[in-house]
Amino acid sequence: MTTPAPPELPVTFRPARTRTVLLALGAAMLAVLTVVALLLPGLGPGERLSFVLTGALVFAVLWVLARPRVLADGAGVTVVNIASSRRLDWAEILQVRLRPGDPWVFLDLSDGTSLPVLGIQPGMAREQALRDARALRALVEARSGADRA
Repeated sequence: MTTPAPPELPVTFRPARTRTVLLALGAAMLAVLTVVALLLPGLGPGERLSFVLTGALVFAVLWVLARPRVLADGAGVTVVNIASSRRLDWAEILQVRLRPGDPWVFLDLSDGTSLPVLGIQPGMAREQALRDARALRALVEARSGADRA
């Protein structure tokens, strides 16, 4: 199989279906808990507020879970995972790996470590994740080769 031509920069990779499901679920939970707080008889203002705040907390947690993405530009790659973000130069990335059974892409780095990339995950959209992994691999090969030349 040949490596596809790299996409135009800048490009963002993210698990779109997963993100859509998480944000829709968060919004639905917030709406349901708000409606329950407003319609349930016998609740005081503090209890109503606690329902709404619980819905907001659920939405916030799901929003954070929907955060992962990979931003590639001319200077390098920014990997945004759930609780961290890391900026990499193209030359730091040695290999892009997505093996069968892997939950997401891994980047093998020049310092000997591996960085998980939650922004490309085959969970709900396997074919899209494979396309994104191939595109990121093509970018790494094209840009790292240019940096090392």
